[in-house]
Amino acid sequence: MERSKDDNRAIGSHKNHHTIASNDEHEVKRASAKKLIERYFYQLMEGCGNEQCSNKNCASSGKVSRMTANAAAARAIQLFSQEAPLCDEKDTPILSKPSENHAASSSSSAAVHQSMECKPTPSPSSPCLDRSGAYLEENKQNVNTKRAEVANNSSSVDVTPMEEGDQGETSNVHSDSRKRLVFDQPVESSGSSSRNVRKMASNQLADSTMDTNADSLSRNVESTMITSAQGVQQLSEETLVELIDWCKRHGSDSLLIRTVGAVFSAHQLLSKSFQLSSATSSIEKMLARAPPGDLRNMKKEDIRSLEGDLDKDEDSKAPPDTAQDTLDMSYTSVDVAALRRSLKALLAARPDIVGPINNALQLLGESLSRDLRVSLKDTQEQIEPIISVFVIAFETMLIASADFLEDTYPRICAAVTHLPLWAQARLSSIWAQHCPDSIYPMLQQIQQLITITTLSLNPYQQGPAQGNEVVCNATKVMKLIYYANILAGDLEPKQYRETDLRDTSLPSFLSLVPEDEEMLVGEEDRRTSNKKLEDPLAQLLDVNPLDCRKPLVPYEEFYNELLCDSIEMDHDYLIYRSIKTAESGGNPLLGGDVSKHFCFMQHAFILTTTTKTLALYYDSRIRMMSERRISAMRQYLLDDPVNPFLNLRIRRDHIIDDALVELEIIAMSNPKDLKKQLVVEFTGEQGIDEGGVSKEFFQLIIEEIFNPDYGMFVTNEDTNMMWFNSISFENEAQFTLIGIVLGLAIYNNIILAVNFPMVVYRKLMGMRGSFPDLQDLNPVLYNSLKSLLDYTENDMEDVFMQTFKIGYQDVFGSTLEHELKPDGDKIYVTQENKQEFVELYSDFLLNQSIEKQFKAFRRGFQMVTDESPLHLLFRPEEVELIVCGSKEFDFDQLEKSTEYEGGFTAESQTIKDFWTIVHGLSMETKRKLLQFTTGSDRVPVGGLSRLKLVIARNGPDCDRLPTSHTCFNVLLLPEYDSKEKLEERLLKAITYSKGFGML
Repeated sequence: MERSKDDNRAIGSHKNHHTIASNDEHEVKRASAKKLIERYFYQLMEGCGNEQCSNKNCASSGKVSRMTANAAAARAIQLFSQEAPLCDEKDTPILSKPSENHAASSSSSAAVHQSMECKPTPSPSSPCLDRSGAYLEENKQNVNTKRAEVANNSSSVDVTPMEEGDQGETSNVHSDSRKRLVFDQPVESSGSSSRNVRKMASNQLADSTMDTNADSLSRNVESTMITSAQGVQQLSEETLVELIDWCKRHGSDSLLIRTVGAVFSAHQLLSKSFQLSSATSSIEKMLARAPPGDLRNMKKEDIRSLEGDLDKDEDSKAPPDTAQDTLDMSYTSVDVAALRRSLKALLAARPDIVGPINNALQLLGESLSRDLRVSLKDTQEQIEPIISVFVIAFETMLIASADFLEDTYPRICAAVTHLPLWAQARLSSIWAQHCPDSIYPMLQQIQQLITITTLSLNPYQQGPAQGNEVVCNATKVMKLIYYANILAGDLEPKQYRETDLRDTSLPSFLSLVPEDEEMLVGEEDRRTSNKKLEDPLAQLLDVNPLDCRKPLVPYEEFYNELLCDSIEMDHDYLIYRSIKTAESGGNPLLGGDVSKHFCFMQHAFILTTTTKTLALYYDSRIRMMSERRISAMRQYLLDDPVNPFLNLRIRRDHIIDDALVELEIIAMSNPKDLKKQLVVEFTGEQGIDEGGVSKEFFQLIIEEIFNPDYGMFVTNEDTNMMWFNSISFENEAQFTLIGIVLGLAIYNNIILAVNFPMVVYRKLMGMRGSFPDLQDLNPVLYNSLKSLLDYTENDMEDVFMQTFKIGYQDVFGSTLEHELKPDGDKIYVTQENKQEFVELYSDFLLNQSIEKQFKAFRRGFQMVTDESPLHLLFRPEEVELIVCGSKEFDFDQLEKSTEYEGGFTAESQTIKDFWTIVHGLSMETKRKLLQFTTGSDRVPVGGLSRLKLVIARNGPDCDRLPTSHTCFNVLLLPEYDSKEKLEERLLKAITYSKGFGML
């Protein structure tokens, strides 16, 4: 309801990322190629059945050596690329593609394949279903045949599949208790069940030879089928189709409901369902490693890389069943496409099946939670099948989301949280690789679950949201979806990650004051204890949100505003500090086992920027209070008076010199003082800094620092973006001090009027600049380089005439030259090296040319923010928002949130006239009004509704100008007797205001 507009926007954005037509075309081509590759695979593994075969790539010829399934898949892809000859398809055995627990049945069925002339055999997972149905239809037409002939037919129909089932279905005794719950009747173990079914089938069919009534015969066979269905050990697409057809013919869903309920409620059975065949599984592995493009154009080295240690396997003569394969993080044995087709067909044929599946999945969730906590060991052998179960379960819950939302999702999400960390990483990788189109629907369902649960919370009885198990478990599952969303997006190479972000050591030009040994040791301990908290799941996945510029689903879709409104961020910050203290070896603030505490700050993807800014505010204010407390204790205990504030005395006409000199002294003597609360005093002025003076100080110093005449930064004329001057005459110390100024602004919750491109914030957060960053900084150059990349003709050298020697202008307009590689002036840009040229060009402009300046700038920034949770909470675009503020000037929101004092109300005539005047002002004048009343012309994060402006009555009508307390966002307004006088006085006040005085 509240999210409907956002949902529609996200769906539209999602569709823009994936063109449906191109995806369908790609899938058709892939399916066609895969079908041919499978024929080659079976030809290599099983042969065509022709003893006189002369095809050297067919097992029947005796010329193919024994190989593993993966090796056969790689060789099949190679044969496909070479368009090698295939034996006739009619002579090639069509395998039943058994699952692992039916592998033993292949030998016993060999004679059947030969006798049936390579006709397909029924699926072993439902041994009696297909043939019994065929027998029933056949015998309805031949009721009056001889009794001996009928008896002979009955034995030939049922004995063979039962032999297969007897060998293959002997391992799943655990399903017995679950079947009792679903069917409410005793069922024997699978092995004995198969034998009893065979005996029952033979007896019933033998007895039926004495009865010429077709209806009686039909009832007997139906009874046989129901009994055999209860012994089903897994589901497949073929099994479901047969069950659906049988139910349609007999007008009863009981068999389908019992079978589906039994499998979906038992993870031992569900883990074996909808599995890829050995051929499909191996071929999928190989295709995942194959280079993009047409497989027929693969090179010889590509084939060798696909085979991967194939020669070693052959040399070691390792038998196929003992060959060890390295498990890919994103590999799954679940046939996701077949699963989706099966569920779609099931829902279309029998919509009422949703209820039984819902009940079964609830039982499944409870049993998984119990088994993962108690009985299952943290081993790949036992956990891998559970991962497959979760893949199937989440895909199943998407078929009718509303039905599963309130009862099933909480149970399944709770079970997921009990998975070991490596298994959670596997599940996230599988979703990214095999289920990208399910990521957004899953996210929607988890968001709805959190929203519904949050609405039902009673904060007076149930405590904060951190204590609600459903919300916490759903948020943990959302983290898996969040990382899957990143992995499925457009990822940058890991080479663009910076390795050292927290170097807060002073450079040599600032380290003029020696520090004693004790202070250095304490500083080292401080850096160790304040090491950035890393997400273990992100480390396992080797993923960083900064790696992904364009995720599959926009990051904003992960925000849950209703939850953010109900979270007590002060309590959440306390949990965060407890966890951080415990991990650094200290005593947690909350006591007890910190692993049992849930912290939303460690799941920041679900928090809006406004909520995260509140957490940052708590962090800085608590640190400021801590510094004041330490100063007071030192003065009381050691008689060593220390200023509890960071005091700056500034002359307004020498603001740059005074500010940078004082900050340099503080950075040299005691950098920890930068964490104290900032207090600014303008020399010769009476204003006391309660926040407003600091705001004006930052505004003035930013205006001076970014003045082109100062020479530290240059401005791009097309975008008005500020960039570092690569040949600035200022030393590195000046850039370090400017970084300190930017860090102090964030630390003291002050918005700045800076106009950096996004690449600056990406570099501050730990990424190197790359080609896409040029679009924001220099769109003209970006478009030129993009046209070079898009050019496909072979005459590039004649058209562009570009070498690896580039030219650029300095701040004075002079042209400078730089060779991107040795002898670059002799190397022309061609189709083969154009990508390298663009990467080197971008790297020089964004990284190399400003390396010294930016490192100094970042060092100063980190000196203030190194202990802050800034890197944990915010993405680069969010850092820009908290530095520069929002760009939405909605004065209607400001009017609604404004409070009135001193006799004014919203219905006062003066107030009505005031807002009429304000809404009619130009944007530039509105910004001046904000500057006059709040000390800043920027909009805080969350919009003007977060500003909390107060308009107070300042006496009756008079000639005085309006005044303001910028520290408290208070506008003092006399009750003027006319609208014209109010407008004239107000405009004069906001136009000519400068400086501070005492009222």
